[in-house]
Amino acid sequence: METIKIRDEYIKLGQALKLAGMVESGLDAKMEIQEGFVKVNGEVEVQRGKKIHPGDVIEYNGQQIRVINE
Repeated sequence: METIKIRDEYIKLGQALKLAGMVESGLDAKMEIQEGFVKVNGEVEVQRGKKIHPGDVIEYNGQQIRVINE
């Protein structure tokens, strides 16, 4: 499982997907999230503005990313 580091208290789901390199643009993130292809902590998430906190795990396209503090 890979990790991404954040400095703030949280990061929005769409931003996290871009930071992790899972999608190329915000539009791609929006579409993939709205289509139900992204999970957060094992649950399908359809809100791209969902707050992702350190310790959360994002799943997309067979990859898992854990968010950690910097």
